[in-house]
Amino acid sequence: MAEEKQLSKIEEAFNDLAATLNSGAEDVEVAPFSRACSFVSPLFGCLGMAFKFAEMDYVNKVNDLATASKSNVTLQALIDGDIEAKCVRNAGSHTRNLLRIKRGLQMVKELFEQILASESNSLKDPASKAYAKVFAPHHGWAIRQAVAAGMYCLPTREQLMKKLNEDNASAKIKMQSYIIASDHVILYIEKLFNSRNLGLDW
Repeated sequence: MAEEKQLSKIEEAFNDLAATLNSGAEDVEVAPFSRACSFVSPLFGCLGMAFKFAEMDYVNKVNDLATASKSNVTLQALIDGDIEAKCVRNAGSHTRNLLRIKRGLQMVKELFEQILASESNSLKDPASKAYAKVFAPHHGWAIRQAVAAGMYCLPTREQLMKKLNEDNASAKIKMQSYIIASDHVILYIEKLFNSRNLGLDW
């Protein structure tokens, strides 16, 4: 992974998705979306045990959308297919998985924002704040306790940069780029849900 410059792949893929949306396109294809999301998966792995649950859950759901892309060309078609089949909120539905992926993207966005706002070499505070904002409201007590314990095993900022084969300067540029691009994508997904009265808190 180190040689692949994971942040560069993430930045490029999400800039492409944001450009598609900014061009006036009314929908996003599932295949490039799931591909972009797959580049985010290794980031959770780099954060160690605290986010192991997130990595496993996120990877499974991204794989589901990648498979679904063979029969559902766009995200709109994906959701509308579940609505028609009356399985939107069923465990394992594509729509439910898309909602969980959106939270994963939000978690990374929030983490990057917190890292950029901090001068500390420790990632405990940025990661704790990001988790509290994005994931904690949807997790039960046991998972929240396990994550809190895992926060003490996070890599330092320096160790994370080494794992990602980045220095602070290059990482800051790419993180900022992801923050801006992913915001367009996240807002678009939320619009898909809200316009169909599906809600976001489930």
